[in-house]
Amino acid sequence: MAQAYRANVLVCAGTGCQASGSKETLAALRAEVQRRGLAEEVRVMETGCRGFCAMGPVVTIYPEGIFYCGVHAADAEELVEETLVKGRVVERLAYKEPATHASVASYSEISFYGKQVRIALRNCGVINPESIDEYIARDGYAALAKVVSEMEPQQVIDLAKQAGLRGRGGAGFPAGLKWEFARNARGDKKYVICNADEGDPGAFMDRSILEGDPHSVVEGMLIGAYAIGADEGYVYCRAEYPLAVRNLTHAIEKATEYGFLGNNILGSDFSFMLHLKEGAGAFVCGEETALMASIEGRRGEPRPRPPFPAVSGLWGKPTNINNVETWANVPQVFLNGAEWFRSIGTERSKGTKVFALTGKVNNTGLIEVPMGITMREIVFDIGGGMLKGKKFKAVQTGGPLGGTLPASLLDTPIDYDSLTAAGATMGSGGMIVVDEDTCMVEFARFFLEFASAESCGKCVPCRVGGQRMLDVVRRITDGEGTPEDLEALPLIAAEMKNASLCALGQLTPSPVLSTLRFFRDEYLAHIEDGRCPTGKCPTITVAPCNSACPAEVDAAAYIALTAQGRYDEALEIHRRTNPFAVVCGRVCYAFCEKHCRRGEVDEPVAIRSIKRFMAESAIAKEWNPPRLDDDRPERVAVVGAGPAGLTAALRLAQFGFKVTVFDALDEPGGMMIAGIPQHRLPQDVLRAEISNVLRAGVDVKCNSVLGRDFSLADLQETGDFDAVILALGTRKKRGLDVPAADALQAMGLNLDEDGRIAVDRAFQTSLPRVFAAGDAVIGHSSVVEAVGQGNRVAAVVNHFLRTGEVKRVRFSVECAIPEAAWNPADYVDAKRAEPAYTTAESAKGRSIRVEDVWDEKTAIEECKRCLRCDLDWQKMMAKRRQEALNEAAL
Repeated sequence: MAQAYRANVLVCAGTGCQASGSKETLAALRAEVQRRGLAEEVRVMETGCRGFCAMGPVVTIYPEGIFYCGVHAADAEELVEETLVKGRVVERLAYKEPATHASVASYSEISFYGKQVRIALRNCGVINPESIDEYIARDGYAALAKVVSEMEPQQVIDLAKQAGLRGRGGAGFPAGLKWEFARNARGDKKYVICNADEGDPGAFMDRSILEGDPHSVVEGMLIGAYAIGADEGYVYCRAEYPLAVRNLTHAIEKATEYGFLGNNILGSDFSFMLHLKEGAGAFVCGEETALMASIEGRRGEPRPRPPFPAVSGLWGKPTNINNVETWANVPQVFLNGAEWFRSIGTERSKGTKVFALTGKVNNTGLIEVPMGITMREIVFDIGGGMLKGKKFKAVQTGGPLGGTLPASLLDTPIDYDSLTAAGATMGSGGMIVVDEDTCMVEFARFFLEFASAESCGKCVPCRVGGQRMLDVVRRITDGEGTPEDLEALPLIAAEMKNASLCALGQLTPSPVLSTLRFFRDEYLAHIEDGRCPTGKCPTITVAPCNSACPAEVDAAAYIALTAQGRYDEALEIHRRTNPFAVVCGRVCYAFCEKHCRRGEVDEPVAIRSIKRFMAESAIAKEWNPPRLDDDRPERVAVVGAGPAGLTAALRLAQFGFKVTVFDALDEPGGMMIAGIPQHRLPQDVLRAEISNVLRAGVDVKCNSVLGRDFSLADLQETGDFDAVILALGTRKKRGLDVPAADALQAMGLNLDEDGRIAVDRAFQTSLPRVFAAGDAVIGHSSVVEAVGQGNRVAAVVNHFLRTGEVKRVRFSVECAIPEAAWNPADYVDAKRAEPAYTTAESAKGRSIRVEDVWDEKTAIEECKRCLRCDLDWQKMMAKRRQEALNEAAL
C-alpha cells in the first residue's frame, strides 16, 4: 500500500526550471525536510513542466495548492519553516499579478492558468514523469485497456473521427481519417511514428510533454497502432533534447516491463514494439518524408508526394505519422468519449491547443487553451499584458513558417480556419508576442534567415528562392532597398509556394508576406527614408533615439555636446532637422526616450529635459539659417504657418527657393500659438523661434484664408507659384476642422476615407503641383511629427522643382558623432534625474505646477547617463569597412 503524506511538494524539473536551478532547489528542500524530521510526513518530488517557465523554479504544495515562483536553494529553510511547519504562506515567493502587484499564492487563482484547459498537459507538473505507477494512478493506460478489450479497430477509427481530433503538428488534418487511410492501405507491415522533431525557435510544447508525461504519448501511439494494424513504431526526437530522450527511454522500458508494450498486450492478440530514434537537429526533418528518410538512415530530405506515407512510408510500408501533442490527446479522447472532446473548441476545431507563449508579455511559458479563445485573451488575460507597459504590436503564430497578426486582429479566434483566413497559421504551437520596440522588417528577416539556412537544398525553388528573398530583405534592413523590392518579394514567394517540394519551401515566405501586408509602412520607412523607426536595424541606426524621432533629430550628438558645455554647437545640430528646439524641449512627447537603450538597463535618458536645457541656454543668440544651395527662380506657396508649414518653408528657402506662407491667423505659429497654453509654451519663446525661420527669407501673409481670400488656382495662375504645399492644421484625428475644409473638394482635391487630404507616397495630392503634409494628411499630431512631415515634403518639392519628377526622396542629414568625453561605464549606477518644477498661472487663473528647466549641473550629469550608441555604430561600420577591404584584397 502506497504511503500517505500530509503534504506533497512538487518541484518542476522541466528544462526551463532546471536552467533556473530547480535541481538545486529540489536537493535543498529534501535536505531541509530530512533535517527537520519531516521525511515521513512530507514528500518532495520532481515533476515535469508546469508551464509557467518565466517564474521558475516553480514549486507547488498540495493539498493546499500553494504555488511559489522563483524558489531557489537558499529559500528552502524559510519555505519549510513557514509553510510546511507553521502553515503560513511565504508572500515574497508568491506570484505577483503584473497589473496590481498583488500576491497570489493559490494555483487556482493565478491568471496565467485561469483560462487554460489542460488535456495534453493534464499530467505535466502533477506527476513524476519517471513513475509509471503515478501515470496509472491518473487513469493511465485505462484507455488502452478499453480499446483492446472492448473495441474493434474500425470502431477506434470511427470514434476518433467523431471526436474531431485534428493533427496538432500544423496542418490540422483529421487524425481519424489519417488512421483510416493507413488501415485501408495494403501491406503486410505497418508503422506508426511520433514526430517529436520540434525545431521552431522558441517552441517547446512537444519536448515538455515528453519530459513531463511520456506515457501519454506511448499510450496514444498504442491506440493508433491498434487502429491501423501496426505492430511497430518509432518516436523521432532530437538528440539535443536530452531530458525528453531520457524520460521517454525510461517510459518505454517501464511500459514494456508492465506489459503495455511487447507481445499480446493486456492479454490480447495485439502486439506492438516501440523504438526511439534520435535526430541530429535538422529542421527539415520535421517534414514527414524527410523524417522517415532519417529513420531509415538516409539523408533527411523530403520526397514528392504521392505516394503519401499512408500508402508507402517507412521502408515502403503504410505508415501513420502524428506529432507528440496529437498522440497525447488520444488517451483522453477514448477515456472520456467523442462527445466530451467535441464539447471543447469550435465547430471545425475541437479540443485544445498547446502553445509556447514567448516574447514581450509578462507571463511566458507553456499554455493549453480551448480552440476558439481569442488572441487578446491569450496575450492580456493569460499572458498578463505587455512587459513594462509597452504597446502590443503583433504576434507571430506558427513558428518560422507562420504569419504575423497585428493589433487590429487581436480578437481573432484561435482555430485552424480563423488563423488561416487572417494570414497566419496554427503551426505546431509557437507564439511570439512583440511590442512597439520591434522592427517588423528585422523580425521577418530573422525567421527568413532561419528557414533559408535550414533548407535541405534538394529543390531549387526553396534553395535559391529563400536565399534570394533573404538578400532582398537584408538589403532593405540595410537601408539600400528600392520600391521595386516590394514588388519582387511577392513574386518570389509565389514561385516558392507553387514549386517547392515540401512545406519548408512553400511556407518560408510567410513571415515576410504577413509583415509586408500589415506593416508595409515600416518597409517603406527603410526604403524611402533610410531609417528604422524602432532603431533595431544596426546598419541604418546610428542611435535608436535618433531613429525614433519623427524629425530624425540627432539626439545622440546634441547630448554629447551638451555634456561638454558646447550648447551653441548642440543647438546647431538640432536645427539641422528641427528648427523648434525650445518648443519641443517643452511640449515634445519624447518619442526618442521610448527607444533609448539606457531604458533596457534602468530608465531612459531624460532626452527632452536635456534638450530644453540646451536650447534655452543657447537661444538668446539670433539664428540665421544657412543657405544650402544657390538662389533659384522658382516660387513656392505654403498654406499654413504651423510647424509643418514653417519647417517646409524654411528648408525650401535654405534650398534657394522663394517661399511665401499664407495663414488664416493673425500671426504665424498655427496650433503652436493657438492651441498650446501659455504656461506650457510662452508665446515670446515661440515667437523667437519663428523669427529665426523667417530670417531664412520666408515671407508670411497672415489673415489669408484659403477658400475665402484665395484659391489654389489663384496661387498657381495669378500668383505664379510653381508648387503649392498645403500644411493645414487640425485638432481632429479624422477629418479637418479648418475653414477651408469644405472648399478643398470644390477645388478638386480628393480626400481619403478619414476625411483628410489624400496624398501619394510623395505627398502629391490629386491636383498637379499641389502637395500636402502635416495635420491635413496624418491628422492632429505633435509638433515634432509635423516638423518631420515638413522636412520630407520639402525634400520632395525640391526634387520636383529641379527635375520635374515627383518622387519620394530622403530628407537626410549626416549624423555628427562627437568624440567620447566620458566613459559610460562610470555612470552605470547613475539614476535618472528628477524633473524640476515651478508654479504658474493657468488661463483660468488657477495656480498649477509646470515643469521647469534644469540647472547646468543636473543637465550635464544626466547627459552622462547616455550609453553613446553612436560611438558603437561608428566602430561597427569601421569594422565592416575593413572586413570588406580585406575581402576585396583576397
